[in-house]
Amino acid sequence: MSKKTMTLTDNRNGNTYELPILDGTVGPSVVDISTFYKETGMFTFDRGYTSTASCRSEITYIDGDKGQLMYRGYDISYLANEKTFLDTAYLLLNKELPTAEELENFSEEMKKRSFIHEGMKKLFDSFPDRAHPMAILSAGVSALSTFYFDHLDIDTPQEYTEMANRIIAKIPTLAAFSYRYSNGLPIIYPDIKKGFTENFLYMMRSYPHNYVDLRPIEIKALDTIFTLHADHEQNASTTSVRNVGSTHAHPYAAISAGISALWGRAHGGANESVIRQLEMIGTVDRVDEFIARAKDKDDSFRLMGFGHRVYKSFDPRAKALKAIRNDLVEELGINSELIEVANKIEQIALNDDYFISRNLYPNIDFYSGLILQSLIIPKVMFAVIFVIGRTPGWIAQWIELQEQDVIKIARPRQLYVGTQDRTPEY
Repeated sequence: MSKKTMTLTDNRNGNTYELPILDGTVGPSVVDISTFYKETGMFTFDRGYTSTASCRSEITYIDGDKGQLMYRGYDISYLANEKTFLDTAYLLLNKELPTAEELENFSEEMKKRSFIHEGMKKLFDSFPDRAHPMAILSAGVSALSTFYFDHLDIDTPQEYTEMANRIIAKIPTLAAFSYRYSNGLPIIYPDIKKGFTENFLYMMRSYPHNYVDLRPIEIKALDTIFTLHADHEQNASTTSVRNVGSTHAHPYAAISAGISALWGRAHGGANESVIRQLEMIGTVDRVDEFIARAKDKDDSFRLMGFGHRVYKSFDPRAKALKAIRNDLVEELGINSELIEVANKIEQIALNDDYFISRNLYPNIDFYSGLILQSLIIPKVMFAVIFVIGRTPGWIAQWIELQEQDVIKIARPRQLYVGTQDRTPEY
């Protein structure tokens, strides 16, 4: 059977080139241009890598046109509705969902490894008051590599597992500590009697010797957000983790780089921007005014939380969160003007030809921000929540990279448009 190829003709000189076509198990085929420069003397140009596959991966599949997202072949709606975040984290790391016994052992491992070295308190003490928790978290994860420097050279499945379990377990603790230090609040240590998601909410809300009532719906809502954020193919932060990982840097340094990339308002900070915009709109009677502005091509105003670079139909993660948001509002009796504003915007957008024709459906950020605010989580912590959920995906991607037979350091090329051959004047 002959290999599939694409023939490329250079109309400058008539030369032709045969480029291999590679097929995945599902999704678009790719043209292998790995030898393109060697054969043609040219680079390809792809601003933002919108048409470039940077790696082979077995972890996550997205079909933006169908609105489909799968982890290891499992549809996201099944994982969000039927499984927990720890089920999902185990799946990403081990390629299979855990049995009841495996899940119990994994949960216990998370509890035991959730504590951080006491020496790290000195690091937190060095930050100024009101420092952003994402900055503290990124620094904290980088500093964590100094306590577990042996992870720099690992090559067995057991070592990968220990490293992965350690960082996934400690991220929520570092996240909660980052928030409490930035606000001058007393630190609350993990409670090994509590599950993964409950423990994080406990460390966020509790005070010494004070009982905190955490309702099951609150834990379920946050756990679902973690699950929906667990991985999302080769986005900016995941690509950052892989790029740093390709240099053979410490895995926690790669995760720290991912956190820094995720901090951007166009990435992990988008749901915070949604809430700030809803607060700016303020009341239901002003919604029509801002809808009109969103439609005005001469107005720079854009509705936050609508549309997605990948999804050209309803974001499947948004569907799961919409149901959770409704349950949360009903069970907690939440009745805020912010939610009324969001509901009216959503109703208009889902029925207006302007938004429908442009595939401007609500995305995950539109719902997650409202849920997090209902859980009394401050806006500055929204991106931190994203980090907790995304860490298993980052680690799974890092491990997949390290297990390749050959690791090529990431090195994109460029189209140089600067000055050339300047001769100094004497």
